[in-house]
Amino acid sequence: MNFLACDLGGTKVLLGIFKNDANTCTPYLIFKKKYVSSEWDSFDTILKDFLKNECKNINHPFSACFAVAGPISNNNAEIINLSWNISRDGLKKKFKFKSCELVNDFAVQIYGIPFLKKSQYSAIQNGDRSVGVNKDLHAIVGAGTGLGIAKGIISGNEVKVLASEGGHVEYSPKSDLEWELKNWLKYSLKVERISCERIISGTGLSRIAEWRLSKPDAKNHPLQKYLKELKYSDNLRKELPQEICNLSNQGDNIMIQVERIWLDAYASLLGDVALQELCYGGLWISGGTAPKHFINFKSGLFMKQFSDKGRLKDILKNIPVNVILDEEFGLFSAACRAKMLSQIE
Repeated sequence: MNFLACDLGGTKVLLGIFKNDANTCTPYLIFKKKYVSSEWDSFDTILKDFLKNECKNINHPFSACFAVAGPISNNNAEIINLSWNISRDGLKKKFKFKSCELVNDFAVQIYGIPFLKKSQYSAIQNGDRSVGVNKDLHAIVGAGTGLGIAKGIISGNEVKVLASEGGHVEYSPKSDLEWELKNWLKYSLKVERISCERIISGTGLSRIAEWRLSKPDAKNHPLQKYLKELKYSDNLRKELPQEICNLSNQGDNIMIQVERIWLDAYASLLGDVALQELCYGGLWISGGTAPKHFINFKSGLFMKQFSDKGRLKDILKNIPVNVILDEEFGLFSAACRAKMLSQIE
């Protein structure tokens, strides 16, 4: 039995056909293809091309799960920057799926956790599930282009997913330097409040760098050329986070400071989520930045900031913390959900 999984974003669409592994009961990938969203008139035309042309020698998938980067209401989704409207019932009927579901593209990752292989993640804190009351509760936080947060209850074969917009909670500075950064961002972005996503994301890392490079001691920094050209090139803005990390790794003191502010904010938020949810099942760090910063996540400085919660710091020592290393975990998780849907059907 085959399953269709889709990770549907504003810039790209990743589609995959998976089959169930009889020995491990874990979906494994048969074939995948990435599409550039802007090159197609609608999502339907992409899906038709994939199933009719790319997968013509593969059995038609029994069930499908579409992980969508956009609001979902009444089984319908809208990809705002593409003016695409997607209907679960429409897809199910047109492409003859036995079962079909639209899920938030970050919340869907909860479905993948029970099926994770050891190669897909690594623990940075083992914790002690036995001391907690919420042994089945998991939370996942991921910084990529934006900042996603979700939670779910995993009990045996049952998975209950609870989406969240927690990435948009207020950013709370913990030092004079962070307070200065927050005020600079409010002025620069012309907004009244700064959410965590403004700081803890790939875009946020770039903004921290822009703030730091605005200071007199950075006027001759090699990244100044990026600042002059950012407004004219989206590609340069996408490249900037990697340039920041590269220079930090090479010992650039200014970029080391930028990365440290970003990591401290991330660790602090993770600690807040762990306290709020008491997720003794596990706290999972996901998103596009996770594999790139794995070494930093394992560091004593990061974990110290994570547990810096005053009287409640000892609670955090018992929360298992894991990093998702699979860069296509979203697609894998959608396949896991499609597998579950086939069993419900």
